[in-house]
Parts: sequence; structure tokens; C-alpha cells
Amino acid sequence: MASLKQKGDLAELKVATDLMERGCRLAIPFGEDSDYDLIADKDGQLHRVQIKYTESDGAIIILRCRSHSLTKGKIRQTKHYTSKTVDWIAVYDRTTDRCYYCPSSELGEGRSELSLRLIPARNGQRLGIRDASSYTDPDLSRVPKVEPAGIEPATSALQTPRSAS
Repeated sequence: MASLKQKGDLAELKVATDLMERGCRLAIPFGEDSDYDLIADKDGQLHRVQIKYTESDGAIIILRCRSHSLTKGKIRQTKHYTSKTVDWIAVYDRTTDRCYYCPSSELGEGRSELSLRLIPARNGQRLGIRDASSYTDPDLSRVPKVEPAGIEPATSALQTPRSAS
């Protein structure tokens, strides 16, 4: 079985490939401290994307909306993703070999996970069910509501010119 790092790397490659096939240009943040794994540039709109790996049971995909930082194998801190930190959470499901995209507007103020259904519920429930097929084609034409953290407008255009003296 692959290590967690290898699974995460595979998910990042699968999502990056999927986004490139959708016409996105990609940027990968330097270092490990970003809340997102890549930036997808679609027609000049920048989208911060956090990427997860999962293996569904063929009925339900569990999309984790959090990550843990570990120190010596022990959880030091749990980070929940929100629209303040990411624009999308993308999950690569090994079972279906597909990528699914959840907009940050569905993350609320820090939920732990979302369930995406691959097949209808056995009890016929439809209310509150997230159909996985609705999450396969992200609307990258929408303008993200929050500017990416750490990116500020250039100040040179805002400053007054210096005098010659």
C-alpha cells in the first residue's frame, strides 16, 4: 500500500491533469505552509485549490475538509478549510478514478467532512443528499469571492510620485 505522501502526490497529479485538460494554467505555491496545493488560472481568474485523496466504497465519497499537522506522529493542530483559505476542495477518488470539486461556499465555518453519493440512498432519501455527479465539473468561470491570502495589490501605482529633489 502506498504511503500517505504518495497518495497525496497521486491526487495532486490527477487533479492538476484534470484542470489542465479544462484549459487552466497552474501555479504551485512554494513551500508547505499554504492552505492550498495549487492555483488554477482560468481566463485570468485565480482559484485556490486544496487537494485530497480518497478511496470510496463505491457508494459514498468522503471528502475531508480538514488537515492535521503532525509532530513525531502526533496531531499537533487540526486545520479546517473555509472560503477564507481556499476556493475549492478537489478530491481524487481512486475507486472511480475521477476528480470531484467542492466549492468553498459549501464548507461553512469549518466542517470536518462532506459526503458525496455515487448511488442513490437505499431508503430513497433525496433531501440533503449531495450527488457526486454534480461535483465533477467545477464552474471555473465564477469569480472567487475572496482574494488569495498573501497576495496584495502592487503599491507602486498607489503611491504619489517622488519629487526630483
